[in-house]
Amino acid sequence: MHSHAHPQGHGHHHDHSHGGHDHNPDFRNASFSFVVAVVANLAYTAVEGGYALWADSASLLADAGHNLSDVLGLLLAWGAAYLATRSSSDHYSFGYRKTTILAALTNAIILICASGFIAYESLEKLLNPTPVSEVAIMVVAGIGIVVNAGTAMLFMRDSKTDLNMRGAYLHLAYDALISVGVVISGALMLMTGWLWVDGLAGLLIVIVIVLGTWSLLKDSVDLILDAVPQHIDRQAVHDYLAAIDGVREVHDLHIWAMSTQETSLTAHLVMPENTLWEVEEGYNRIGEALKKKFSIHHVTLQVERDFTCATQDCD
Repeated sequence: MHSHAHPQGHGHHHDHSHGGHDHNPDFRNASFSFVVAVVANLAYTAVEGGYALWADSASLLADAGHNLSDVLGLLLAWGAAYLATRSSSDHYSFGYRKTTILAALTNAIILICASGFIAYESLEKLLNPTPVSEVAIMVVAGIGIVVNAGTAMLFMRDSKTDLNMRGAYLHLAYDALISVGVVISGALMLMTGWLWVDGLAGLLIVIVIVLGTWSLLKDSVDLILDAVPQHIDRQAVHDYLAAIDGVREVHDLHIWAMSTQETSLTAHLVMPENTLWEVEEGYNRIGEALKKKFSIHHVTLQVERDFTCATQDCD
C-alpha cells in the first residue's frame, strides 16, 4: 500500500484567468471576427446562389452550397467559443469548454460532407458538360476570393493555437481556394471551349479539401478521447516533474484538453520527504512552470510518501 501525503489546501495549482467571464476580451475579439465573417459570407452566398441559377453553373451552385455550410460552421464555432466562457455549474463541473472541441469535430465533418456534395456535382459536370456563362462565373467567383480570403485572415492568428478557430479558418480558406479554382476553370473554358474543365477543377479542389481537413478531424477525435494535445510532449513533462528536488518517482500522469485552448494535468509524485507542502509556493511554482513551458493551465498534484512494492523492495 502507499500512503498519501496530500494535506487539505495543498497540491493544486490552477490558472483562474480562463472561463466564466462573458466579458472576456479574447471572446470579444473573436465575436467581432465571427460577426464580420458570418454577415459577409451570408450576403455573398445569396448573391452567388442567384448568379449560379442565372448562369446555369453547377460548380458555382456547388460553391454557394459550400459557402452556406461555411456560415453554419462559423455559427457553431462562435457558439462554442461563447459557451467556453460560461461558468461551471453543479451538473457541468468543468463548464462548457469541451463544446469547442465538439464544434471543431462538427466543422471537420461538415467540410467532409460538403466535399462529397461538390465531388458529386463535379463528376456530373465532367461526364455531362453543358454550356455555361463563363464571364459571370469568373466575376462572381472572383468576388468570392476576396470575401473568403479576407474573412479567413480574421481567424489566421488564433488558428495556430485553437482547434476551434482552425476549423473556422479552414472553412473560409478552402472556400477561397474553391473560388480560385472556379475562376481558373472559367478562364480555360472561355479560351478553349473545353466544358469538362469545370468538373475536373471541382474534383481536384475536393481532393485538396479532404487532405487538409483530415488533420482537423484527427486532432478533434484525439481531443474528444482525451489524448495528450499535439503541442505537448508528455515525456518532457514527465522528465520535468521527475527532476523536481525530492521527487523519487512520477506516476498516474494524465494530460488532456479541457477545451481547444486549455489543458489539464494530474500526477502523483512519490516523495519520501514532502518538501512541497512546507510552503504553498512550492506547488504554485510548479504550476507556473508547467504553464510557461508546456501551456498547461490546470494542474493537480498528489504527493505520496511511498510507492507500491511492485517497483521496489519494501517491508
